[in-house]
Amino acid sequence: MAGQTIYLDHHATTPLDPRVLEAMLPFYGARFGNPHSSSHRVGRAAAEAVDAARAEVAALVGAHAGEIIFTSGATEANNLAILGSLAACQGDAAFVTTSVEHASVRQTAAVLAETGRRVTILPVGPDGRLDPVQVESVLTPAVGLVSVILANNEIGVIQPLEEIGRLCRRAGVRLHADAAQAAGKIPVDVERLGVDLLSLSAHKIYGPMGIGALYVRGGVALRPLFHGGAQEGGLRPGTLPTALCVGFGAACRLAREERAAEAARLADLRDRLFARLANALPDLRLNGSALHRLPGNLNISLPDVEAEDWLAAVPELALSTGAACASGSQAPSHVLRAIGLTEAEIQGSIRIGIGRFTAVEEIDRAAALLLRRLAALRRDDG
Repeated sequence: MAGQTIYLDHHATTPLDPRVLEAMLPFYGARFGNPHSSSHRVGRAAAEAVDAARAEVAALVGAHAGEIIFTSGATEANNLAILGSLAACQGDAAFVTTSVEHASVRQTAAVLAETGRRVTILPVGPDGRLDPVQVESVLTPAVGLVSVILANNEIGVIQPLEEIGRLCRRAGVRLHADAAQAAGKIPVDVERLGVDLLSLSAHKIYGPMGIGALYVRGGVALRPLFHGGAQEGGLRPGTLPTALCVGFGAACRLAREERAAEAARLADLRDRLFARLANALPDLRLNGSALHRLPGNLNISLPDVEAEDWLAAVPELALSTGAACASGSQAPSHVLRAIGLTEAEIQGSIRIGIGRFTAVEEIDRAAALLLRRLAALRRDDG
């Protein structure tokens, strides 16, 4: 294990499962057909593979295959859900979201506000959770869409979406959820959650980069973001990448079959790591709810440590100080700020994402490295 990188950044991306790669490889070779060419056998075979993949994606979230629209990823799915939904509403419908959304939702909300649309940003509590009462208080007939991230990409906190879904249905307001981090890691069922739109990403569940999906409940009208052919029910023109679709489907099938056992194992590893760190660091803070969080997520901070310095001291570990979508930004994490952390606490925060191939030995080595290098940093600063 010495000299090897221990990968603990599974919220940024997950490694491609070898079983997923095996399913994809034929479509980079002999099975090369265009799935939209239905006049010959080669094209029909590709279409059948895409259809099978679409059914697997749908099965992961309790949807019907015809309700799944393939996209390039969750970012595109989020944009299509929000912009496409609001464009299809009558009048200047308002948009409601939260203070802890992924950048693709947050920036879309900012653009909507700049163009004069009414946008409401709901705050979360210190645990990172949204109070459904706050949602209920803004559900007026003027609201066209509510968008809530199901599981946060930084602090891993899971929102009470089922209760929010009931409130939105009662008010007759559409609900969208970004489930890129949640699907395949916790139970996700579109009927139970009461969502009308749900965004997914393959590379967050050991599938390939460059493919995602949007669940669109039957009867929900959207306007496309792009113009071209009639693919994906006219909502997303362009030739589908058969191999990526197949990989997404394989990843969804594996996640559906292995989720429960995997979640239990990841939660044990997460708790093991946190216990080892917390026992040695009494001033360690867990950011976000301890109860309502993804099984493989830890977001921790120390008040007297610069996280960038801490991570630089442990090059053997692949960790991050925040969301990959914010890479290159000098602004402090909007998620950590939203839950009330001070600037010093934000600067001292790191995100740890444990995944399918993480071993117990790697967790123990990561804890030992983090503690040893931190002690050295503190000695140097002292």
